[in-house]
Amino acid sequence: MQKDDHIDQSAVEDLDGITIIRGGGKKRGWNGIHYKQGMSEKNVGSTKLSCNVATIPPGGVAYAHIHVDFELMLYILEGRVRHEYGPGLRKTVENEAGDFIFIKPGVPHEVFNMSDTEPVVAFVARSAASEWDKIIPYDRNSE
Repeated sequence: MQKDDHIDQSAVEDLDGITIIRGGGKKRGWNGIHYKQGMSEKNVGSTKLSCNVATIPPGGVAYAHIHVDFELMLYILEGRVRHEYGPGLRKTVENEAGDFIFIKPGVPHEVFNMSDTEPVVAFVARSAASEWDKIIPYDRNSE
């Protein structure tokens, strides 16, 4: 899984108790997903949370992975996704714009953009300040 951890500190406005990143900051990438920079321990010094906006390009896949010791919530702003999840990724669920999704720690999953022409855009919130540092790849053939 390739990741671009470059943080653009110039986009961060620290206003002595309130911190702002106007326009979401620079775009970065990880595991086939494009992210607006968002906020994390890396740029605003948070200790328990991180958030950003994720885009899966048309036909894109966020390859199988597991979140280690943190919860994740998504709100789908645009598009349709399919999650294959659980041991061996044998379960599936589809979601569309307007849906909220909660993923428990340790649940293996792979995310597919169901459109070949439209991106999926989602707001992502994590109970880990480190963003995707506690994510490990998952082999669907391992179970």
